[in-house]
Amino acid sequence: MIPNFRRNAVGIAVLSLLSWPAFAQDATTTTTTTTVAPSSAEGTLSTVEIQSERLKKARMELSPEVGATVYRIDRAAIDALGKGDATPLDDVLLTLPGVAKDSKASGSLHVRDDHGNVQYRVNGVQLPEGISGFGQSLDTRYIDSVNFLTGALPAQYGLRTAGVVDIQTKQGFGKPGGSLGFTFGSHNTLEESGSVYGTTGNLSYYLSGSLVSNTNGIENPQPTLNAQNDRTRQGKTFGNLSYYLDADTRLGLMFGTYNGKFQIPTNPNQTPAFSLAGYSDLGTGYNGLPSSDVRERQTEATRFVALSYQKTVGALDFQISAFHQYSNLHYVPDAVGDLIYNGVASDTLRSNSSNGLQADASYKLNDAHTLRFGGAYTRQSTRSINAVNVFPVDDTGAQIGNTPVLINDNSGKVGQLASLYVQDEWRIDPRLTFNYGLRYDSVDAFTKEHQWSPRLNLAYKLSDDTALHAGYARYFTPPPQELASQQSINLYTGTTNQPEIANSDPVKAERTHYFDLGLDHKVNDNLSLSADVYYKNITNLLDEGQFGQALILSPFNYAKGFARGLELSARYNDDHWSAYANFAYQKAMGKNIVSSQSLFGADELSYIANHYVYLDHDQTYTLSGGAAYRFGDNQVSGDLIFGSGLRRTPDGGAPNSAALPHYAVVNAAYSHTWKESSGGDIVGRIAILNLFDKSYLLRDGTGVGVGAPQYGTRRSLYVSMTTHF
Repeated sequence: MIPNFRRNAVGIAVLSLLSWPAFAQDATTTTTTTTVAPSSAEGTLSTVEIQSERLKKARMELSPEVGATVYRIDRAAIDALGKGDATPLDDVLLTLPGVAKDSKASGSLHVRDDHGNVQYRVNGVQLPEGISGFGQSLDTRYIDSVNFLTGALPAQYGLRTAGVVDIQTKQGFGKPGGSLGFTFGSHNTLEESGSVYGTTGNLSYYLSGSLVSNTNGIENPQPTLNAQNDRTRQGKTFGNLSYYLDADTRLGLMFGTYNGKFQIPTNPNQTPAFSLAGYSDLGTGYNGLPSSDVRERQTEATRFVALSYQKTVGALDFQISAFHQYSNLHYVPDAVGDLIYNGVASDTLRSNSSNGLQADASYKLNDAHTLRFGGAYTRQSTRSINAVNVFPVDDTGAQIGNTPVLINDNSGKVGQLASLYVQDEWRIDPRLTFNYGLRYDSVDAFTKEHQWSPRLNLAYKLSDDTALHAGYARYFTPPPQELASQQSINLYTGTTNQPEIANSDPVKAERTHYFDLGLDHKVNDNLSLSADVYYKNITNLLDEGQFGQALILSPFNYAKGFARGLELSARYNDDHWSAYANFAYQKAMGKNIVSSQSLFGADELSYIANHYVYLDHDQTYTLSGGAAYRFGDNQVSGDLIFGSGLRRTPDGGAPNSAALPHYAVVNAAYSHTWKESSGGDIVGRIAILNLFDKSYLLRDGTGVGVGAPQYGTRRSLYVSMTTHF
């Protein structure tokens, strides 16, 4: 690749895919926490659990959702998916409105026609941005619930703003326990996982790990059932520890690791484009290495750790976190194959190390006003180490030697991100809430910019069953800390890696005016509906693409751009049935590429300079839906994803002017739970993904910043067993 709908009095749209809690109380209602005496009796809440739940609620209250569009995914929703909690997180998010599927080499998913620009928070801590690759460092298994925020966000949320994935992880309470599970099936899949959790004194802990291997690591460039050279092996670990100093104070430690190894699938029957002594001769037609024998690979690694101090002092709640993240990505070429088919063989290592602080606080002035304020600081150190073999060329670009030359292209940068915000949640009356705030962001890296960003969010409860939200947000989105400089471009003059455009301006921060309006209606106790429209007016629109043979994304800017869309959603739940359906219409276009020009051809740049073009990841229509039926200890479920097709460039046509064919993928699953007298259980599951074995293109290798064709995965069968003890 390569819930009962809930609208509370402040107008937050909370759509739970399969669990639908009752309507929230009036905004002026005061929540009372009841203190429960500690008890050793089974089933009675412990003191630590009471403290944890109260501080968890306080931590979540630090992050307002007034006026934003919020979708909630709970454990029941995850369990109803084909592979259950073995489902990759990106595939879980595809069940939400406005989220479109892409290949791993092109970003994996898109929210409201944005490329990436998704923020991940775990237990209130925003994870710093790492080097992007094929893998996903977060594991669905340790997720307890996800709040997905989009639209016009309150001032607390900045930098990455297309969507906020706010994850609450599992915790350990009561007597020690754990789980063991395995999955096997198509594409030589073998997946193992385990977790342990519990409470010792004032310490609660949850630890998990998983390991997966298969031959379906990256999308197949051919429509065949299995790709050639596509094995992957990926391991993940996660830990969440909390120590309660007293009833109002918590120390938290989170850590996680990810390691991934990928073979990059071959694309058979390609014709050599360059001569290499002993391997290829264009004059005679000799080819000593068919493209099916090319062997490229990529490794990825991520580490993160966050230490948090949370405290409640009267009307003041706050959390301060220190974090560290390290990530790297290493592309290893086929030294011969990359040269004869691409003219370039680049051994590329990119790394990023981030350290920082984050602080969030909430102070309740009175029943009408709640102040929230905070900030974050991140220091990033990035490096790019490249050993690049190329051929010499003449002034016309023709190859003039069949012996490669080596160019060492190394660079690095230390950059800084800083943010501050303040906002007031003003409950004007029980039906009307106005959240207004101001945010400041600055970036100092290859670009040095800053912005003050006002945020205005209004939520109005039209009736007990109908709620309206509206918002305006000014966004500032800095580019990933990019390492391509003009000096680096000049190294390749007179070689097969020289760009057609010799100059390249630095990537700039994107600046957006965002407008959002939504309406939610509860038809009855079982059925809820929602609708949302949005418009984005964008300056220096950020996009990313794959340029060259290394499957690494590089950013660039359109001078102007816009995006607009409509989202419709329905949720149903009763004692046995749960169902959801989503529809999204989207359109996103940009004009005039004003940075990283060396990545493009002259004709392409010339056309885009004077014409709006569709973004390569624009998909006009996206639909998703699913249903689950529970009877006894059994559950049958199914889900559907439909896409009208991402963009492509037709032969002789304008960039991104056509769409790929539409596709529809149906998945089905059956699970059964065997309960044990000890209180544990065993869950068995059978899942068939792409039930009707549809062959469909996610990318065809054309379009702005698209490097290779990628097909969706063909029909796959998986069997899993998980025991909880």
